[in-house]
Amino acid sequence: MTNPRHVPVLLDRVVALLAPALDHADAVLVDATLGLGGHSEAVLASCELARVVGIDRDEQALELSRERLAPYGDRFTGVHAVYDEIPDVLADLGLSEVDAVLFDLGVSSMQLDLPERGFAYAVDAPLDMRMDSGSGPTAADVLNTYEAADLARILKQYGEERLARRIADAIVRERAKEPFTTSGRLVALLYEVIPAPARRTGGHPAKRTFQALRMEVNDELRVLERAIPAAIDAIGVGGRVVVESYHSLEDRMVKRAFTAASASDVPPDLPFVPEGHEPALRLVTRGAEQADAAEIALNPRAASVRLRAIERVRPREGAA
Repeated sequence: MTNPRHVPVLLDRVVALLAPALDHADAVLVDATLGLGGHSEAVLASCELARVVGIDRDEQALELSRERLAPYGDRFTGVHAVYDEIPDVLADLGLSEVDAVLFDLGVSSMQLDLPERGFAYAVDAPLDMRMDSGSGPTAADVLNTYEAADLARILKQYGEERLARRIADAIVRERAKEPFTTSGRLVALLYEVIPAPARRTGGHPAKRTFQALRMEVNDELRVLERAIPAAIDAIGVGGRVVVESYHSLEDRMVKRAFTAASASDVPPDLPFVPEGHEPALRLVTRGAEQADAAEIALNPRAASVRLRAIERVRPREGAA
Protein backbone atom coordinates (compact mmCIF):
# COMPACT_ATOMS: atom_id res chain seq x y z
CA MET A 1 0.00 0.00 0.00
CA THR A 2 1.17 3.52 -0.79
CA ASN A 3 2.60 5.72 1.92
CA PRO A 4 0.11 8.58 2.46
CA ARG A 5 2.83 10.60 4.18
CA HIS A 6 5.18 10.63 1.21
CA VAL A 7 6.95 14.01 1.26
CA PRO A 8 6.78 15.84 -2.09
CA VAL A 9 9.92 17.13 -3.77
CA LEU A 10 11.09 20.62 -2.63
CA LEU A 11 8.01 20.93 -0.44
CA ASP A 12 9.26 23.77 1.78
CA ARG A 13 10.49 25.80 -1.17
CA VAL A 14 7.23 25.31 -3.06
CA VAL A 15 5.19 26.50 -0.06
CA ALA A 16 7.52 29.50 0.35
CA LEU A 17 6.97 30.46 -3.29
CA LEU A 18 3.19 30.13 -2.99
CA ALA A 19 2.74 31.79 0.43
CA PRO A 20 3.02 35.48 -0.64
CA ALA A 21 0.16 35.00 -3.10
CA LEU A 22 -2.04 33.29 -0.51
CA ASP A 23 -1.63 35.67 2.45
CA HIS A 24 -5.08 37.25 2.33
CA ALA A 25 -8.69 36.35 3.01
CA ASP A 26 -10.42 34.11 0.46
CA ALA A 27 -7.16 33.27 -1.34
CA VAL A 28 -7.42 30.26 -3.65
CA LEU A 29 -4.72 27.83 -4.76
CA VAL A 30 -5.37 25.45 -7.64
CA ASP A 31 -3.27 22.34 -7.02
CA ALA A 32 -3.45 21.15 -10.62
CA THR A 33 -1.71 17.83 -9.92
CA LEU A 34 -3.21 16.90 -6.57
CA GLY A 35 -1.85 13.36 -6.28
CA LEU A 36 -1.83 12.29 -2.63
CA GLY A 37 -2.40 15.86 -1.47
CA GLY A 38 1.00 16.49 0.11
CA HIS A 39 1.42 19.96 -1.34
CA SER A 40 -2.18 20.88 -0.59
CA GLU A 41 -1.87 19.73 3.01
CA ALA A 42 1.27 21.81 3.52
CA VAL A 43 -0.38 24.90 2.02
CA LEU A 44 -3.55 24.50 4.07
CA ALA A 45 -1.45 24.14 7.23
CA SER A 46 0.86 27.09 6.47
CA CYS A 47 -1.50 29.53 4.73
CA GLU A 48 -4.46 29.64 7.06
CA LEU A 49 -6.44 32.16 5.01
CA ALA A 50 -6.27 30.10 1.83
CA ARG A 51 -8.41 27.37 0.39
CA VAL A 52 -7.38 24.79 -2.19
CA VAL A 53 -9.03 23.44 -5.32
CA GLY A 54 -7.31 20.12 -6.04
CA ILE A 55 -7.48 18.71 -9.58
CA ASP A 56 -6.56 15.17 -10.55
CA ARG A 57 -7.52 12.86 -13.41
CA ASP A 58 -6.96 9.87 -11.11
CA GLU A 59 -10.12 8.99 -9.17
CA GLN A 60 -8.13 6.85 -6.73
CA ALA A 61 -5.82 9.76 -5.88
CA LEU A 62 -8.81 12.06 -5.40
CA GLU A 63 -10.43 9.66 -2.96
CA LEU A 64 -7.25 9.33 -0.88
CA SER A 65 -6.67 13.09 -0.88
CA ARG A 66 -10.22 13.82 0.20
CA GLU A 67 -9.70 11.51 3.18
CA ARG A 68 -6.34 13.07 4.01
CA LEU A 69 -7.60 16.65 3.76
CA ALA A 70 -10.99 16.08 5.42
CA PRO A 71 -9.82 17.87 8.62
CA TYR A 72 -9.68 21.11 6.61
CA GLY A 73 -13.40 20.95 5.81
CA ASP A 74 -14.63 23.26 3.07
CA ARG A 75 -11.17 24.79 2.66
CA PHE A 76 -10.49 21.91 0.27
CA THR A 77 -12.42 21.02 -2.89
CA GLY A 78 -11.42 18.01 -4.99
CA VAL A 79 -12.26 17.96 -8.70
CA HIS A 80 -11.93 15.09 -11.19
CA ALA A 81 -10.42 16.70 -14.27
CA VAL A 82 -7.27 16.95 -16.39
CA TYR A 83 -5.19 20.01 -15.60
CA ASP A 84 -5.63 21.65 -18.99
CA GLU A 85 -9.30 21.96 -18.00
CA ILE A 86 -8.51 24.68 -15.42
CA PRO A 87 -10.76 27.28 -17.13
CA ASP A 88 -13.75 24.91 -17.01
CA VAL A 89 -13.06 23.91 -13.40
CA LEU A 90 -12.92 27.57 -12.29
CA ALA A 91 -16.06 28.44 -14.26
CA ASP A 92 -17.94 25.57 -12.63
CA LEU A 93 -16.86 26.86 -9.20
CA GLY A 94 -17.83 30.45 -10.03
CA LEU A 95 -14.23 31.71 -9.81
CA SER A 96 -13.16 34.44 -12.24
CA GLU A 97 -9.53 34.22 -11.08
CA VAL A 98 -7.35 32.54 -8.47
CA ASP A 99 -4.25 33.47 -6.49
CA ALA A 100 -1.92 30.60 -7.30
CA VAL A 101 -1.62 27.49 -9.46
CA LEU A 102 0.78 24.64 -8.73
CA PHE A 103 1.94 21.86 -11.05
CA ASP A 104 4.04 18.90 -9.84
CA LEU A 105 4.40 17.07 -13.13
CA GLY A 106 5.02 13.41 -13.89
CA VAL A 107 3.83 10.22 -12.23
CA SER A 108 2.78 10.28 -8.58
CA SER A 109 4.24 8.10 -5.85
CA MET A 110 0.86 6.41 -5.42
CA GLN A 111 0.71 5.39 -9.08
CA LEU A 112 4.23 3.96 -8.87
CA ASP A 113 3.43 2.13 -5.63
CA LEU A 114 0.38 0.27 -7.00
CA PRO A 115 1.58 -2.56 -9.27
CA GLU A 116 -1.78 -2.98 -10.95
CA ARG A 117 -1.50 0.50 -12.48
CA GLY A 118 1.43 -0.65 -14.62
CA PHE A 119 3.68 2.40 -14.17
CA ALA A 120 6.56 0.59 -12.46
CA TYR A 121 9.00 -1.68 -14.27
CA ALA A 122 10.23 -3.38 -11.07
CA VAL A 123 7.23 -5.75 -10.92
CA ASP A 124 5.33 -7.71 -13.54
CA ALA A 125 1.92 -6.08 -13.98
CA PRO A 126 -0.65 -5.24 -16.67
CA LEU A 127 0.64 -2.60 -19.10
CA ASP A 128 -1.91 0.10 -18.28
CA MET A 129 -0.20 3.43 -17.32
CA ARG A 130 -3.38 5.51 -17.59
CA MET A 131 -3.55 8.24 -14.95
CA ASP A 132 -7.32 8.14 -15.42
CA SER A 133 -7.83 4.39 -15.38
CA GLY A 134 -11.39 4.75 -16.64
CA SER A 135 -10.65 6.11 -20.12
CA GLY A 136 -8.32 6.08 -23.09
CA PRO A 137 -5.83 3.63 -24.59
CA THR A 138 -3.40 1.71 -22.38
CA ALA A 139 0.33 1.25 -22.78
CA ALA A 140 -0.41 -2.23 -24.14
CA ASP A 141 -2.61 -0.64 -26.83
CA VAL A 142 0.27 1.64 -27.84
CA LEU A 143 2.77 -1.23 -27.96
CA ASN A 144 0.46 -3.50 -29.94
CA THR A 145 -0.95 -1.04 -32.50
CA TYR A 146 1.58 1.73 -33.25
CA GLU A 147 3.74 1.45 -36.37
CA ALA A 148 7.46 0.97 -35.71
CA ALA A 149 8.21 4.54 -36.84
CA ASP A 150 5.70 5.99 -34.37
CA LEU A 151 7.01 3.82 -31.53
CA ALA A 152 10.55 4.96 -32.32
CA ARG A 153 9.43 8.60 -32.38
CA ILE A 154 7.87 8.53 -28.92
CA LEU A 155 10.76 6.54 -27.44
CA LYS A 156 13.25 9.07 -28.81
CA GLN A 157 11.22 12.22 -28.08
CA TYR A 158 9.70 11.38 -24.71
CA GLY A 159 12.21 8.84 -23.43
CA GLU A 160 15.35 10.34 -24.96
CA GLU A 161 16.20 6.75 -25.84
CA ARG A 162 19.20 6.48 -28.20
CA LEU A 163 18.24 2.95 -29.24
CA ALA A 164 14.65 3.93 -30.06
CA ARG A 165 14.48 2.38 -33.52
CA ARG A 166 16.11 -0.86 -32.45
CA ILE A 167 13.64 -1.21 -29.56
CA ALA A 168 10.66 -0.31 -31.76
CA ASP A 169 11.59 -2.91 -34.36
CA ALA A 170 11.99 -5.56 -31.64
CA ILE A 171 8.56 -4.70 -30.18
CA VAL A 172 6.90 -5.03 -33.59
CA ARG A 173 8.68 -8.34 -34.21
CA GLU A 174 7.69 -9.78 -30.82
CA ARG A 175 4.08 -8.61 -30.86
CA ALA A 176 3.56 -10.50 -34.13
CA LYS A 177 4.11 -13.66 -32.10
CA GLU A 178 1.93 -12.59 -29.19
CA PRO A 179 0.51 -9.19 -28.11
CA PHE A 180 2.13 -7.44 -25.15
CA THR A 181 -0.01 -7.51 -22.01
CA THR A 182 2.35 -7.24 -19.03
CA SER A 183 5.39 -5.19 -18.06
CA GLY A 184 7.60 -8.22 -17.35
CA ARG A 185 7.72 -9.29 -20.98
CA LEU A 186 8.57 -5.76 -22.11
CA VAL A 187 11.35 -5.44 -19.52
CA ALA A 188 12.80 -8.79 -20.62
CA LEU A 189 12.77 -7.60 -24.23
CA LEU A 190 14.59 -4.39 -23.30
CA TYR A 191 17.29 -6.38 -21.50
CA GLU A 192 17.77 -8.40 -24.69
CA VAL A 193 17.80 -5.43 -27.07
CA ILE A 194 19.89 -2.93 -25.09
CA PRO A 195 23.60 -3.93 -25.12
CA ALA A 196 25.29 -4.50 -21.77
CA PRO A 197 27.54 -1.39 -22.00
CA ALA A 198 24.47 0.82 -22.54
CA ARG A 199 22.69 -0.83 -19.60
CA ARG A 200 25.45 0.25 -17.22
CA THR A 201 24.60 3.96 -17.48
CA GLY A 202 21.42 5.98 -17.13
CA GLY A 203 19.63 3.83 -14.58
CA HIS A 204 17.37 0.85 -15.26
CA PRO A 205 17.24 -0.06 -18.98
CA ALA A 206 13.43 0.11 -18.92
CA LYS A 207 13.29 3.58 -17.37
CA ARG A 208 13.28 5.58 -20.61
CA THR A 209 10.84 3.31 -22.45
CA PHE A 210 8.36 3.30 -19.56
CA GLN A 211 8.58 7.08 -19.27
CA ALA A 212 7.92 7.51 -22.98
CA LEU A 213 4.92 5.16 -22.92
CA ARG A 214 3.44 6.92 -19.89
CA MET A 215 3.80 10.34 -21.51
CA GLU A 216 2.19 9.09 -24.73
CA VAL A 217 -0.69 7.27 -23.01
CA ASN A 218 -1.58 10.36 -20.97
CA ASP A 219 -0.85 12.91 -23.71
CA GLU A 220 1.24 14.75 -21.13
CA LEU A 221 3.11 17.27 -23.28
CA ARG A 222 0.09 18.40 -25.28
CA VAL A 223 -1.93 18.72 -22.07
CA LEU A 224 0.87 20.78 -20.49
CA GLU A 225 1.13 22.97 -23.59
CA ARG A 226 -2.49 23.99 -23.04
CA ALA A 227 -2.38 24.05 -19.24
CA ILE A 228 0.48 26.51 -18.60
CA PRO A 229 -1.07 29.42 -20.58
CA ALA A 230 -4.44 28.63 -18.96
CA ALA A 231 -2.85 28.81 -15.50
CA ILE A 232 -1.09 32.10 -16.28
CA ASP A 233 -4.37 33.54 -17.53
CA ALA A 234 -6.21 32.37 -14.39
CA ILE A 235 -4.15 34.28 -11.80
CA GLY A 236 -4.94 37.80 -10.66
CA VAL A 237 -2.45 40.53 -9.73
CA GLY A 238 -0.04 39.17 -7.13
CA GLY A 239 -0.91 35.63 -8.18
CA ARG A 240 1.75 33.03 -8.89
CA VAL A 241 2.18 29.92 -11.04
CA VAL A 242 4.71 27.42 -9.67
CA VAL A 243 5.84 24.40 -11.72
CA GLU A 244 7.99 21.38 -10.85
CA SER A 245 9.17 19.52 -13.96
CA TYR A 246 11.14 16.27 -14.18
CA HIS A 247 11.69 16.01 -17.93
CA SER A 248 13.72 18.31 -20.17
CA LEU A 249 10.87 18.70 -22.67
CA GLU A 250 8.46 19.72 -19.90
CA ASP A 251 10.90 22.21 -18.43
CA ARG A 252 11.64 23.68 -21.86
CA MET A 253 7.93 24.17 -22.46
CA VAL A 254 7.45 25.88 -19.08
CA LYS A 255 10.52 28.08 -19.61
CA ARG A 256 9.28 29.15 -23.04
CA ALA A 257 5.80 30.01 -21.73
CA PHE A 258 7.14 31.91 -18.72
CA THR A 259 9.67 33.84 -20.83
CA ALA A 260 6.99 34.87 -23.33
CA ALA A 261 4.57 35.91 -20.58
CA SER A 262 7.17 38.05 -18.79
CA ALA A 263 8.53 39.75 -21.91
CA SER A 264 7.76 43.36 -22.85
CA ASP A 265 6.28 44.15 -26.24
CA VAL A 266 8.65 47.12 -26.58
CA PRO A 267 11.43 46.83 -29.22
CA PRO A 268 14.68 45.74 -27.51
CA ASP A 269 16.60 48.81 -28.79
CA LEU A 270 14.21 51.28 -27.11
CA PRO A 271 16.05 52.81 -24.10
CA PHE A 272 12.97 52.84 -21.86
CA VAL A 273 9.64 51.05 -21.46
CA PRO A 274 6.70 53.42 -22.06
CA GLU A 275 3.95 53.43 -19.45
CA GLY A 276 1.40 50.75 -20.14
CA HIS A 277 3.89 48.54 -21.94
CA GLU A 278 5.49 46.97 -18.88
CA PRO A 279 5.35 43.15 -18.80
CA ALA A 280 2.24 41.79 -17.11
CA LEU A 281 4.24 39.10 -15.30
CA ARG A 282 7.68 38.75 -13.75
CA LEU A 283 9.89 35.71 -13.19
CA VAL A 284 10.16 34.86 -9.48
CA THR A 285 12.88 32.23 -9.78
CA ARG A 286 16.22 32.93 -11.46
CA GLY A 287 16.20 30.22 -14.09
CA ALA A 288 15.23 26.78 -12.83
CA GLU A 289 15.93 25.90 -9.21
CA GLN A 290 17.17 22.40 -8.38
CA ALA A 291 17.26 20.19 -5.31
CA ASP A 292 20.40 20.10 -3.21
CA ALA A 293 22.40 16.98 -2.39
CA ALA A 294 20.71 16.52 0.98
CA GLU A 295 17.23 16.42 -0.54
CA ILE A 296 18.32 14.10 -3.34
CA ALA A 297 19.79 11.71 -0.75
CA LEU A 298 16.43 11.62 1.05
CA ASN A 299 14.32 11.53 -2.12
CA PRO A 300 16.07 10.29 -5.30
CA ARG A 301 13.17 11.58 -7.45
CA ALA A 302 14.39 15.11 -6.64
CA ALA A 303 17.53 14.61 -8.75
CA SER A 304 15.81 15.66 -11.97
CA VAL A 305 13.45 18.36 -10.64
CA ARG A 306 13.43 21.84 -12.18
CA LEU A 307 11.38 24.42 -10.29
CA ARG A 308 10.13 27.67 -11.88
CA ALA A 309 7.72 30.37 -10.70
CA ILE A 310 6.11 33.44 -12.25
CA GLU A 311 3.99 36.23 -10.74
CA ARG A 312 1.39 38.56 -12.26
CA VAL A 313 2.21 42.22 -11.60
CA ARG A 314 -0.31 43.88 -13.91
CA PRO A 315 -3.97 43.06 -14.57
CA ARG A 316 -4.93 40.82 -17.43
CA GLU A 317 -6.14 42.60 -20.53
CA GLY A 318 -9.83 43.24 -20.12
CA ALA A 319 -9.74 42.52 -16.35
CA ALA A 320 -11.34 45.04 -14.05
